[in-house]
Amino acid sequence: MNLSFLTSPRRKSSKLTYDVLIEDEKYGGFSATVIGLPDCQAIGATKEEALTSLYERLTERLAKAEIVSMKIEPPKAEHPWMKFAGMYKDNPLFDEVQAYIEAERRKLDAEMEEYYQQLDAEDKVK
Repeated sequence: MNLSFLTSPRRKSSKLTYDVLIEDEKYGGFSATVIGLPDCQAIGATKEEALTSLYERLTERLAKAEIVSMKIEPPKAEHPWMKFAGMYKDNPLFDEVQAYIEAERRKLDAEMEEYYQQLDAEDKVK
C-alpha cells in the first residue's frame, strides 16, 4: 500500500467550509451539527445562537488539531480470471476436451440454424 501525507505550514488565510444541519429541538430551541462530525454539535434558543455556539466549539477544536490530506494509491488488483490462465496447459486430456466442446458447439449451432429455417418457412407460408 502506498500512502503519503500532504502537510503544509499553518496558514491563517485558508478557510474551511463545513455543511451544518440545523434542526428544531423537540422542546424548543435549535441544534446545529457539523455534517460528518456528529460529535461537533451545539444547541441554542435560536438558529443564530446555535450556529454561534457551534462556530466557537469548532474553532476551539480546530485550534488543538491539525488537518492533513492523505493520498492513497489503491493496490493493483490482479484480474480475477488470471489465476486460472494456463492451469490445464499440461493436462493430457486438454485437446480431447477442446475437441468435445467444439463438436457440441457445432451441433448446437446446427440445431439453431434448423430452428431459424423453420421459423422463416412458417413466415413465408403466412
